[in-house]
Amino acid sequence: MARETPSVSFRRTVSAGEPIPIVGGTGALGFGLALRLAAAGKEVLIGSREAGRAEEAAGRINDQVPGASAKGLQNGEAARLGAIVFLTVPFRAQSENLTNLASVLEPGQVLVDTTAPLAAAISGKATRLLGVPQGSAAEQAQEMAPDGVTVVSALHTVSASRLRQLDVALDEDVLVTGDLKEDKRRVAELIALIPGLRPVNAGALEAARFVEALTPLLISVNIRNKAHAGVRLTNLPAEGLW
Repeated sequence: MARETPSVSFRRTVSAGEPIPIVGGTGALGFGLALRLAAAGKEVLIGSREAGRAEEAAGRINDQVPGASAKGLQNGEAARLGAIVFLTVPFRAQSENLTNLASVLEPGQVLVDTTAPLAAAISGKATRLLGVPQGSAAEQAQEMAPDGVTVVSALHTVSASRLRQLDVALDEDVLVTGDLKEDKRRVAELIALIPGLRPVNAGALEAARFVEALTPLLISVNIRNKAHAGVRLTNLPAEGLW
């Protein structure tokens, strides 16, 4: 059984003004995340396969959020510029993106994987989960990531639609898994900048397989109830266990 381990000394630290790269930032979840982080005062780097699309998305964020600092770059250019990098692509694109980032990501960086292996990746239903040999999409990402790059899994149960609407109040938990406690804490601090999102320590990276399975469940619930329900856990310590 995988166990959480302490972080090691070569981890890159996040300075107050360091940008947050979002690979796949022109997609629904990536754009919503970038918009919310920009509204929280962070500089965001929108990554895309096409720099032009990334620049257009960054322009929309700068238009919507007064004083925002958003820039659009090709995925690889964006990913090399931050200590914590978010990967917000569909499962069908995860492997390709990780292959392309292999020569870009460096030891000490943290890769936040938001991928859920939905059957929609193979023209199936979004309410069904695919089996992943490694156990989860996050564990596949860790296997493919360069040595020294740590994967943290998060944001699988947050509605992309609600993220993109700044006038919509959020009120839900974000389950965060990973094998290095300090890296999970750093990711949690970023998530907590978004009002209404409470990061929860959900254990080691192997627990990501259970969290990812919540995505198709919530899709099914929301279709049936015409809603955008998220997850809220009860009776947790007020400050969390990080």
